[in-house]
Amino acid sequence: MSRPARTVDLAASAFLRLSSRGEALVAELLRLSEHIPRLFLLQEKPEQKAYGDVLLDFRYLKTPELFEHRIESSAELVARDEDVWENHGDVIVRFFTLFESIYKYAKDFARCLEDLREGVYIQQTLEGVLLDEDGKQLICEVLYLYGVLLLLMDARIDGAVRERMLIAYYRNKGASSIDSIEDVFLLVRATGFSSSVLDRNGLPKRPQGYPEEFFERLPRRLGISTSLVQMMVARLRSEDMYGQISSYPLPQHRSVALATQARMLYVLLYFVPKVLEEEPHTMREIVDRHFSDNWVIAQYMGFTVELPHVWEPYKAARAALTLTLTLTLTLTLTLTL
Repeated sequence: MSRPARTVDLAASAFLRLSSRGEALVAELLRLSEHIPRLFLLQEKPEQKAYGDVLLDFRYLKTPELFEHRIESSAELVARDEDVWENHGDVIVRFFTLFESIYKYAKDFARCLEDLREGVYIQQTLEGVLLDEDGKQLICEVLYLYGVLLLLMDARIDGAVRERMLIAYYRNKGASSIDSIEDVFLLVRATGFSSSVLDRNGLPKRPQGYPEEFFERLPRRLGISTSLVQMMVARLRSEDMYGQISSYPLPQHRSVALATQARMLYVLLYFVPKVLEEEPHTMREIVDRHFSDNWVIAQYMGFTVELPHVWEPYKAARAALTLTLTLTLTLTLTLTL
């Protein structure tokens, strides 16, 4: 998706490196999600009974002394605790490294934005980067990949499993081994979403306020402003950022031509949920241009979403999509008759 930046454009080069890191983190997340130790799922009653007191979630952080005393008071629990780290320590470390790397990715993105604002990149500004052909693509891609990492992390690694992995690392390595420990905990904390809990349509059930509340956890703390994301959304919704329309001149092929930026736009909208909920004119423009005849999209390679389902909780998005679906159905029936 990314392309080499001009050598003189230091800001674009920084965002290019971040984009490459984001793609690598997605690959690592997908690899690790296939190798979650079954023990950490605690799905079977014998495992729950034997290891439930040593595989701890974030409740441990409220009263760590109580949990440690309970384990240390039982020779059997001490042995099981040691067994967990001996057999799965390498995997736990790798999962922790992934979680920490996702946090550092978001932090470094925020730092690049701050450097632009403070003039570290001489004669370059954030607004200038968003006007540059390569710059606007790269800056949107970096934030898009962060959103993809959040969605895939929640879909492929259950929140309870993430918490158990992080607490296992924390107990064995100590707080001093984790930089910005509060932010890493905030990133990993369970959202209430589980891919195994289905709604009446057989699709994963989403908690209220999900995923927008998950998306705003770190950006708010790191200083990634809503106004910046709105500027990105404005570019994506109104421009042909990748110059594809000339290759697909027929009107019926527009959704194919804009497919790459359409999936980016879908993810970035969760950083500014006010648009999905309260801006019907903006959503109508987005739907008419990007989703007029394509309602099942790939948010990332191999991971599809159905827009009528995922946008159902948002008033403006739902109304814009419903209108398009109704018009399409009416036109289809008319042509059929």
